[in-house]
Amino acid sequence: MEKKFKSGFVSIIGRPNVGKSTLINSFMGERLNIISSKPQTTRNTIKCIYTKDDFQVVFIDTPGIHKPKHKLGEYMVNTAVQSLKGVDIVVALIDCSMQIGTGDLFIFNIVKEAKMKKILALNKIDKVSKHDLEGALAKITEYQDIFDAIIPISAMEGNNMDILLKKIKELLPEGPMYFPDDMIIDMPERFIVAEYIREKILLFTKEEIPHGTAVEVISMKERTDKDLIDIEVNIYCDKKSHKGIIIGKDGNMIKDIGSKARIDIDNLLDIKVNLQLWVKVRKDWRDNPSALKDLGYR
Repeated sequence: MEKKFKSGFVSIIGRPNVGKSTLINSFMGERLNIISSKPQTTRNTIKCIYTKDDFQVVFIDTPGIHKPKHKLGEYMVNTAVQSLKGVDIVVALIDCSMQIGTGDLFIFNIVKEAKMKKILALNKIDKVSKHDLEGALAKITEYQDIFDAIIPISAMEGNNMDILLKKIKELLPEGPMYFPDDMIIDMPERFIVAEYIREKILLFTKEEIPHGTAVEVISMKERTDKDLIDIEVNIYCDKKSHKGIIIGKDGNMIKDIGSKARIDIDNLLDIKVNLQLWVKVRKDWRDNPSALKDLGYR
């Protein structure tokens, strides 16, 4: 008898910084989505494709659901909510090392109305005691019936990730292979290059600066005379004072950002790159619909 193939789309939703990108990277076995200790790192929905002999899962990484302060924030929250349309499974992820609050309950109410299989994953169990985990579960008693499974995990440490994947596979419907078995992400190389650079800005800068920046890859050209790709990138910030901070004294900050990003980009493209970064001011771009569209937030 021919083995039945299962497939489907799985949206990962939750508040900012609960570990959505880390969870998907853990499943994929490599760092496809950028991560940071700062909230609101993910801005777009990103599809990562996990394929085995008898099933294929299309994981959808989404921006954290939060109270928006500008049009970019509105775009991000709307993107996360819209990701629930047409998916087969939603994994609601909460950080059980933090107090369960109104943001989590808001997400539960969104999930409650959605028509698909539902899993609640309590992340970061490596940071809590058994008693605290039981306390977190007690706080969400009235919502437990809306989920097909509740699974405590640690995406960072890998705890119970096999149990979560097994449950996802169990809940998947029979279906086709939506993507080629050697495809692992649905975004073009330019997007990933820009994200690696933005990740380093998040790493090196503080407070509001990283959230007020956007990265645009202007060109990627492979040289004909040697194995090298020239990449030109604009980094936009919304305040003049931020430009000086991103560049740094004697250009040291932008050099650090570029050198760290270059390592990841070399590995991604499997070729050496000549990375040129330019910092420009684009005032209030996060509240400008035209600028948001130009920068890919459609």
